[in-house]
Amino acid sequence: MMQPWFPDAKLGIFIHWGIYAVEGTAESWAIFSKERTYDSYMNQRHGFTAANYDPRAWADLFKRAGARYAVLTSKHHDGMALWDTQASDLSVVKQTPAGRDLIAPYAEALHEAGLKVGLYFSHLDWSHPDYAPLPPAERTKDHFPMPLTDHSNDPYHRYWSELGPKTPAWQRFLAFHEAQLRELCTNYGQIDILWFDGEWTPDDDDYWQMPALSDKLLAWQPNVILNSRLRGLGDFKTPEQGIPIERPEGVWEFNTTINDSWGYKPNDHNYKSVPQLVRMFAECIGMGGNMLLDVGPMADGTIPPEQVERLEGLGAWINRHAEAVYETQAGLPHAYHYGASTLSKDQQTLYLICFDRPNGQVAVKGIRNEIKSISIQGEPLTFRKLGGAPWINLPGVLWIDVPESALDPIATVIKIELAGPLDLFTGKAHV
Repeated sequence: MMQPWFPDAKLGIFIHWGIYAVEGTAESWAIFSKERTYDSYMNQRHGFTAANYDPRAWADLFKRAGARYAVLTSKHHDGMALWDTQASDLSVVKQTPAGRDLIAPYAEALHEAGLKVGLYFSHLDWSHPDYAPLPPAERTKDHFPMPLTDHSNDPYHRYWSELGPKTPAWQRFLAFHEAQLRELCTNYGQIDILWFDGEWTPDDDDYWQMPALSDKLLAWQPNVILNSRLRGLGDFKTPEQGIPIERPEGVWEFNTTINDSWGYKPNDHNYKSVPQLVRMFAECIGMGGNMLLDVGPMADGTIPPEQVERLEGLGAWINRHAEAVYETQAGLPHAYHYGASTLSKDQQTLYLICFDRPNGQVAVKGIRNEIKSISIQGEPLTFRKLGGAPWINLPGVLWIDVPESALDPIATVIKIELAGPLDLFTGKAHV
């Protein structure tokens, strides 16, 4: 069930952290894409130390960024758990120099900081003996505590066609899957978000039994919200990497990387600038969504300075314009204003977000309301309406004078106080 805090949170921090940070390998997908053999990928575990892991410092940074929640990868598709799972031996506790549960201090730090706690969990597991082998299978029995059935000569798709949802092997996998989720839901206090991935394979509802799983998750964590990657279930949609052109229906969250990589990749310097991040964020909240911005800590737990700088830059802009960010809803539809906008909960205050420098004036179409005042950061602006056809209730264009001295260096927010709830003209002009 959707919790009211989530649509108001606006910004979350995604954290992709795992053994792939040791050599800057693509998280899990390096095996699937044959960038690395399974063995060479998993050998990165010997360098995963978490030596400088300071979740309280993480939480402090996330708050400075303006985030209200965070989501940490408890287990990616490689199967390496960041906690002391009892369901298998594949965890950073047993297999890496980190040697300890990394979820517990994360959850504790976020709880202390007043941030909502989210955990990412991969449904699929390319290291489990009862899951489909990777094509081509690069795995060996030495990696697993349980006997491994050798499917290495079977094509990936053929394995799924032969392994039905009621077979003992798949039932063992589902029991393992459920056991790990039970641990995450019962060992760390309140979990606010469970963020799933990997539900696309096998592409068959009969395998995953998601309705039954959802019921169990809500029994273990009654106030948790679930993302949409539950084969048709879930509380919010999760468009990825591409900002929607049209507003998605219902509650939604746009998740994206701060450069081009989810996990830490030292050679990826294609970072989005602070103004670009502000624009992406504003476009999301202007359409009523949240943004989940990803960071990739290094193997020792340090968040790279380039990422820290951008989080702090985004947070500085949000702090200057918090009134236009939190406790707001989607603003004007497309074509009314050339930029993003948000609207107060009582619909009587409109916030225009201007990414580009106006040429003296900003124009807004379609507002029928009387305008009480317009300002930037408390500085009053002059304005007037021109045109319109009062006999058919067609409003004129609102022209706002914006002096150069009032502009924000990244994105300017214009506050429009209305007489009554926003009343927009939505029809066609008389012809």
